[in-house]
Amino acid sequence: MRRTDRYQVYGANSLWHIYKTVPFLKVVKNFIIIQLARYTPFLNIKNGMYRRFLGMKVGDHTAFALMVMVDIMFPEKISVGRNSVIGYNTTILAHEYLIEEYRLGCVEIGDEVLIGANSTILPGVKIGNRAVISAGTLVHKDVPEGAFVGGNPMKLIYTKEEMDERKREEQERNES
Repeated sequence: MRRTDRYQVYGANSLWHIYKTVPFLKVVKNFIIIQLARYTPFLNIKNGMYRRFLGMKVGDHTAFALMVMVDIMFPEKISVGRNSVIGYNTTILAHEYLIEEYRLGCVEIGDEVLIGANSTILPGVKIGNRAVISAGTLVHKDVPEGAFVGGNPMKLIYTKEEMDERKREEQERNES
């Protein structure tokens, strides 16, 4: 189960209550910064923008590819460890606006994580260190450390132990 806080709304759907949940000027500021960062080819500048202006926690040597879309309303709820790669056109959400409620949850991405292109990370998810997320994956639950997952819905493809065994076998083949 994802770790999200739920907030009930009454009357119109929760998106109609958006500016009761997040200030309008914060959304405008975040929109401008995120759009600039999406196209910035310089990783140090992009990471600096995320840290300084959006309040995200971004580890050293982490790389956000072109067109990555971080949560526009609550980017400060996103943390990414060191030396991770977030693939092209990936979306990282920290909120969900539904009909009768909205949900907020932190997204924790560990160290040396690889997230393939066009993936979507939902709020309240934790991705363990050295995990690999296949391209086009909907990450709707936690990913264990070192695991390889993929698909929609996301499924475990290899555990950390299976990944270690595959690497060991490949290394042995290369040595012989």
